[in-house]
Amino acid sequence: MPRPIAAQLHLSALRHNLSLVRRHAGTAKIWSVVKANAYGHGLARIWQGLDATDGFALLDLNEAVLLREQGWQGPILLLEGFFQPQDLALLDHYRLTTTVHSDWQLEAINAARLTAPLNIYLKLNSGMNRLGFPIGQAEAVWQWAKSLSNVGDVTLMSHFANADNTIGAGEQFARIQQASGHIPAARCFANSAAILRHPETHYDWVRPGIILYGASPSGDVADIADMGLRPVMHLHSEIIAIQALSAGHHVGYGSRYSASSAHRIGVVACGYADGYPRLAPSGTPILVDGIMTHTVGSISMDMLTVDLTPCPQAQLGSKVEIWGENLPIDNVAAAAGTVGYELMCALASRVPVNVCA
Repeated sequence: MPRPIAAQLHLSALRHNLSLVRRHAGTAKIWSVVKANAYGHGLARIWQGLDATDGFALLDLNEAVLLREQGWQGPILLLEGFFQPQDLALLDHYRLTTTVHSDWQLEAINAARLTAPLNIYLKLNSGMNRLGFPIGQAEAVWQWAKSLSNVGDVTLMSHFANADNTIGAGEQFARIQQASGHIPAARCFANSAAILRHPETHYDWVRPGIILYGASPSGDVADIADMGLRPVMHLHSEIIAIQALSAGHHVGYGSRYSASSAHRIGVVACGYADGYPRLAPSGTPILVDGIMTHTVGSISMDMLTVDLTPCPQAQLGSKVEIWGENLPIDNVAAAAGTVGYELMCALASRVPVNVCA
């Protein structure tokens, strides 16, 4: 018999979240971001829940090929572009749009033998200092790209570092406007946080990621409380053992939890080998039979332990919600000192996954 842990993925939640993004995006088209195997949800499993999108954006060329071979005929954007000149043969064959962030990429496109021009996204470094041409070179690079016969449509692109916090996108956006506001090109600047907080950045295309999966860009569920997003991933398990502790008893590796009084703890079939954060401290929220309680002691490879004091009716086989409909993944992540993105992406391959329409 399989362990009782399982994840459920709700395609109806994906469709619902995409429709909410479209309302916020106004007239902008939508790149649904499905990088990192659709944020850990499994691209092959879930992409059809987003088939009302205008395009898909991702990193891995193999995942782009997967989308094409599974029937997606619309636009696909490679968010980091291509990594070797020889990759251009596949971009040409599968008709992929590529981000261009370096001189060598434009030179490679110019030298390539293509069946038709490639559409490109010129990445401008407006202050995040990861990928992108220096913002002051925006017009010169755009002119260069437009002069190449192997280049089709050119869209200007940048990425905001602080759209999800109090710093905001204003300073970066001002740099972008100053350097490129006069360039007659389409634009794609807004990530999930900017879609929600900075409508002035929406322009022609937006790039929602984490909000499609029902979590907050900032990690604070209050930021999305009024939006009506639904979690796509629900992770559940069961209690597989119960221990009665006396005062002074310890729990788990390192004896990091010591009982201050007599009470019961439940052992749950879920550990860091399933994707649960190993460094989650005692007190991380978890639901047992629909009642909020918390973890106690260290997280093991295959198990974690929970305080059953708030739920005295709990017994072997009691249902445990690790995150999902009633316990936002952001709350678990915050307690563990991480973000919901990481927990989604960390879901282990050994966890059975059920896809619900």
